[in-house]
Order: sequence, then structure tokens, then C-alpha cells
Amino acid sequence: MNSASQQPAQTVKNQLRAIVDAARERRAEDVVVLDLTDVSSTLEYFIICTASAGLQLNAVQENVRQKAQESGLPRPSVEGPSERWLLLAFGGGIVVHIMTKDARDYYDLEGLWSDARKLEFAEAPRDPEANQTATTQAESAQAE
Repeated sequence: MNSASQQPAQTVKNQLRAIVDAARERRAEDVVVLDLTDVSSTLEYFIICTASAGLQLNAVQENVRQKAQESGLPRPSVEGPSERWLLLAFGGGIVVHIMTKDARDYYDLEGLWSDARKLEFAEAPRDPEANQTATTQAESAQAE
């Protein structure tokens, strides 16, 4: 298993950053990273974010998958997709939960893992050209 704990700390941090930035690029909200290494014997990191159902959920998932693989993570296994929650597991070390607000409130993963340490990743400076491209792509997808 290619777990995050077997990689240098800076590599893991860069991979987590890539996922957080990818989710935010597609306007995911309330992106939280939980370090589970001190509270679980099998899980290492959860990234939890909120997206609206349908197109945005899929757009966040696609961008996270692409940017994570570019950062060196293996192809994820995917559970779901549903209209409320999608889970991407990258080699067991990093698990990404993309949820609607209702699902996130209902399952309360942050409450369930309240002993986990939260890692902070400041928002990256926005590139106006990249935002315009993302908006254009989203509008094109909705038009189809």
C-alpha cells in the first residue's frame, strides 16, 4: 500500500495542498483537512469539502483527481458517486470527501473525528485568467 506516512512529510504536504487548491478552484466551500495519524491506526488524512449536487460535485471531483495525480498520488478508488457524497481514496493515506451541505451536516465527519488535528492551508492567490476559464467551462457544461 502506498500510504502517505511512507512518503516524506513535505511531499505529503504538497499533495494535500494540491487537493485543497483543486477543490477551491472549482468553488468547493469549507475545505477542511484532518490529520488522523494520532487518532486512527488505519487512516491518515481526510479532506472534507462542500459542493452543490450534480455538476459542481462532479467538477470538484474531476479537478481533485487530476491535480492529485499530477502531484504524484496514485489513481483513486471512487465510492459513490451519488447526488450527496463522493469519496476519493488515494492509496489509503488520503481520503477526500466531497459532500453536499445536507450530507455534511448529517454525517458530521468533523464531529466524529473531533480528536483529529486540523491542518490549515491558506487560500492560494487567485489567477483571474484561471477563474475565467473555470467559469467558462462550467457555463459550457451547463449549456449542454
